[in-house]
Amino acid sequence: MTEAWQQALSRVPELLAAHVQISVSALALAMLICLPLAIWAARSPRVAAVALTLASLIQTIPGLALLALFYPLLLGISALIGGGISAFGFLPALLALTLYALLPILRNAVTGLSGVDPAAKEAADGLGMTSSQKLYYVEAPLAAPTIMAGIRTAAVWTIGAATLSTTVGQPSLGDLIFAGLQTQNWTLVLAGCLFSAALAISVDLLLGLIERGIRERRRILAWAGMAIIAAGLLVATLPLMIARDNIVVIGAKGFSEQYILARLIGSRLEEAGYAVRYRDGLGSAVVYQALSEGDVDVYVDYSGTIWTNQMQRSDSQPKSAMLDTIGQWTSANHGVKMLGALGFENTYAFAVRPEDARTKSLRTLDDLARVSSDFNFGTDVEFLERPEWQMVRDAYPIRFKHARSFSPTFMYPALASGEVDVISAFSSDGRIAANNFVVLDDIKGAVPSYEAILLLAPKRGGDDKFVAALKPLIGAITVENMREANYTVDRDADKKTPRQAARWLNDKLRE
Repeated sequence: MTEAWQQALSRVPELLAAHVQISVSALALAMLICLPLAIWAARSPRVAAVALTLASLIQTIPGLALLALFYPLLLGISALIGGGISAFGFLPALLALTLYALLPILRNAVTGLSGVDPAAKEAADGLGMTSSQKLYYVEAPLAAPTIMAGIRTAAVWTIGAATLSTTVGQPSLGDLIFAGLQTQNWTLVLAGCLFSAALAISVDLLLGLIERGIRERRRILAWAGMAIIAAGLLVATLPLMIARDNIVVIGAKGFSEQYILARLIGSRLEEAGYAVRYRDGLGSAVVYQALSEGDVDVYVDYSGTIWTNQMQRSDSQPKSAMLDTIGQWTSANHGVKMLGALGFENTYAFAVRPEDARTKSLRTLDDLARVSSDFNFGTDVEFLERPEWQMVRDAYPIRFKHARSFSPTFMYPALASGEVDVISAFSSDGRIAANNFVVLDDIKGAVPSYEAILLLAPKRGGDDKFVAALKPLIGAITVENMREANYTVDRDADKKTPRQAARWLNDKLRE
């Protein structure tokens, strides 16, 4: 078995357990909401119309968007009540997945209860049954197969959509999929997909067994299905019973450099005696908020990102002054400790193919502005909405013919193949030199400095052992070493995993 498969499979038990926890919790909450509502809706056409319309409307919202919407909503609610509500991890994922599961359960339950033979109801009335007795002994058993079909559909949808909860910091099998996509490690993608599909199929088969037991009046089948599901849920919840006081959560955004640096940090902390856990693929705003609230203990950010996104600054300062200002601001406003800069910068850099740079005389962003109306622009999914893009457009009269967003994994191949003519590359990315791309000079200094900085959560800033383990990283990583480490993960041949690249980088630091 290759190291890539060993790495993927070693992460599966923990992520599978977390995937089961969030999926079952969301499905159970959806059932608690839908089943009483369905009983009411089956007796009131007006209630049924309103409830089904709302559930259908929610279903039209993409799952990823639904997850994203809960982040600012929970932040706002927490601010209104003075804190205490986490917008990171389990809660936003639970709420979004619950809403996503409502429609099939509600629709099938209303259909099943409304479709009970009127003769059966009349017979129950003739026997003098109360409404609750009629529901329990007549309507529910007859509608159960239809209701169970809706629950089965909701279960499969929820398990599939739960892979997206990675984006809000909830561990799931999606961690493998997102990490694999960003690093072109298709073993991770395959492992995440296979185990997610296997879980969905297994749950569907067990719910089908319960449905069959109810339909055929064979209680042993229904009880067997429920027993197996209960046993699986028990195994999945065992990790929750393990003490986590000394477990460090390391955050990472969704590109190779972040995965590598997270593993480098993790190796240092493990040597110091800490147990570590990784939360990969997080957005810039999400990971900083998670750090300030203590849901993440440490991660690497970039000075320009904090300056523009968090501090809402659009002015320019020298690097050292900017770092001092950022350190004071994070500490004063969120209790976050900036341990220091790692020694390299990873700024946005506009890159073009060498033949275009040569034939069109492109050396600066002013030169790019001259031909921009004929160029297609490729960028990562964040850049077009970031303040830096507005700062560039304010400084240079750039107006591209078209703009397209890519995962960083596919942005560089898109430029090489001619799909786009210029990209917002990252200056520490080894793929720039590997493809002989030409980086255009920002002669007006529109893009701020992007020093890689190490940020610690409030509860870790005063932990001397924690700080001592990470202090040797400050000022120790050169941009050349970071580019080489990045390229070992991003290249097509002889690829390394982020953990292997981090091991190489760690050895370099100790030479």
